[in-house]
Amino acid sequence: MSLLLNIDTATETASVSIARDGHILQEAINKEQKDHAVFLHIAIQLICKNAGITLHALDGVAVTEGPGSYTGLRVGMASAKGLCFALQIPLITVGTLNVLAWQAINEIGNMQHHLPVLFCPMIDARRMEVFTAVFDSNLTPILTPVAMIIEHIFFANLLLKNKIFFSGNGSAKWQIICESENAFFVKNELNALYMSELSHKKFLKRQFKNVAYAEPLYIKEFFNPTV
Repeated sequence: MSLLLNIDTATETASVSIARDGHILQEAINKEQKDHAVFLHIAIQLICKNAGITLHALDGVAVTEGPGSYTGLRVGMASAKGLCFALQIPLITVGTLNVLAWQAINEIGNMQHHLPVLFCPMIDARRMEVFTAVFDSNLTPILTPVAMIIEHIFFANLLLKNKIFFSGNGSAKWQIICESENAFFVKNELNALYMSELSHKKFLKRQFKNVAYAEPLYIKEFFNPTV
């Protein structure tokens, strides 16, 4: 069994939740990205109070490691590491793109397709660039997280032989120019339920991070003069 605090401040919408064995007990959401730092600690106190749980009852803390907003990732990671250090409990990191893909996998369900099905979450990285990855229906990575510039030939080879479900806030800019009949678009944003499922699985496998050395997955350098 696991009782985990899940923290996500990677994108526009932040969330914190307490989940038992992957099932959410309490959740708080903030849609004002510039307020994530202020929101986070107040929200943690609130959901603990509403759930009747003290921080000392937690078995671990999970946080989205990125990619995403540089400031948001630092806020979430620093808070998670501080709690784990103070409470002497494990730290779990979950890829932002993994959560988006897992959500799409579950929302699409077991529909039958004449071609193999892949899932491609995208996070807006400004201009025509996105943070992206490609997964199969078991969340096995086909393409590990990268930053890519969207062009008309984007994923052309993969789209010839696979149906690909694109999701996340970065997929809208790709949908405008995409002409492949094998491309499908799912409107979703990071969901605490799917993060809690993935963090619970990692807890059971004891896939913990070293609190002292865990860092956000920025993919690109924080200072980029071309952005």
